Amino acid sequence: MQLEATIDSLVAEMNENPIEPMHMAILLKNITGFFAPVATGANRAMAELGVTGNVFGPSGNDTDDAQTIQAEQIREMVAIGAEGIGVAPFGDAQKEAIEEAVAKEVHVVTLDTDVATDKRALYIGTLNRAAGATAAKTLLAHLPPPPGTVMIHGHIVEGWADGIERTQGAQEVLEDAGYNVLATQAIFADDDRLDLDWMRPQFEQADPPVVGMAGLFNISYRCAMLAELVGKPELPIVAFDFDPKTVEYMRQGRIKATHTQRQYYEGYLAPYIIYGIKLIGLDATKQILSPLMMDYPDRVNTGVDVVPGDKVDEYYAFLHKIGASQ
Repeated sequence: MQLEATIDSLVAEMNENPIEPMHMAILLKNITGFFAPVATGANRAMAELGVTGNVFGPSGNDTDDAQTIQAEQIREMVAIGAEGIGVAPFGDAQKEAIEEAVAKEVHVVTLDTDVATDKRALYIGTLNRAAGATAAKTLLAHLPPPPGTVMIHGHIVEGWADGIERTQGAQEVLEDAGYNVLATQAIFADDDRLDLDWMRPQFEQADPPVVGMAGLFNISYRCAMLAELVGKPELPIVAFDFDPKTVEYMRQGRIKATHTQRQYYEGYLAPYIIYGIKLIGLDATKQILSPLMMDYPDRVNTGVDVVPGDKVDEYYAFLHKIGASQ
C-alpha cells in the first residue's frame, strides 16, 4: 500500500507539468525466473507512462558473457538516444559503462543489485541488511530459548556486498537474542549435493547444537534438505524467495516462512522514477520517494513480504492479481 501510495504521489506531481516524450531502457540480468516479475512491472509502467522503451536481458547462462553483453547494452542504449536507463548490474563490470552514460546526462537507476561507487541517481530494491534482520526476527518466534546455535545459509566471502549485508543483518539480530551464530557460505551450484556436503560437517560439529536455520537466498530449501539428512526434520527453518522447492517444503510444514523480494515493484517503480527525474528533477523526485528511503538518501527500499507457511496459496493469489506470478 505504501509503494502504491508513493507512486500515486509521484504521478500527481508529474501531472502538474507538461507531458514530454522519453526514450528509456530497462536492462536486467535476465528476463526469466527471478527477473520475470521485474520485466512485467517495467513493461506495465512504461505502457502507462506512454514512453518509448524496452526491457532487455542477456541470453544464455554464461555469467562472464552476460556481464560483457550488459555493459555493451548500456553503451548501445546511450548511442541510440536513451535518456534514462534502469539496470540490474552484475557488479563492477558495469561501473564504467554506467559512469559513461551519466557523463552524457543519461539518468541511471540501479535495480536489485547496486554498484556502490558508480554515479547512478538512485538504487531501487531490497535493503539487504534490513531484509536479513527481518528473516532473523521471523525465525526467533520459532526458536527455543538460548543457548543454542543458529545456522545461517548466507554469504561470507568478499566480492558480493549485498549478500554479506543480508547475512550480517541476520547475524546481528540472532546474536543480540543470545544465540551462537554459525554463518556458512552458500554454494550456488546447480547440484544441491555440493552445498549439502559442505554444510553437513559444519552443522554436526556445531557447539552448542543447532536449534534452527535461516536461509537467505533462493536456494534456501537446502536448509530443509540438510535437516532431513542429519535426522532433524523438525528444526525450525525460515527461507528467502519463492523457489518451487521452497514452496513444497512450506506446504509440508518443514519451512516456517519465506521472505520474498518485491521484484514486480522494483520493475514498476523504475520507469516512473526515471521519468520523474526528467520531468521534475532528481531532488523533487527524492522528496516524494522519502517515505521509502528511510535513512538512505539514495536508496529506495521496496522491502520484503513475509509469507508464513500456511499462506502460500493466498500469496500465489496476490502475485496473480498483480500479474507477477513466479
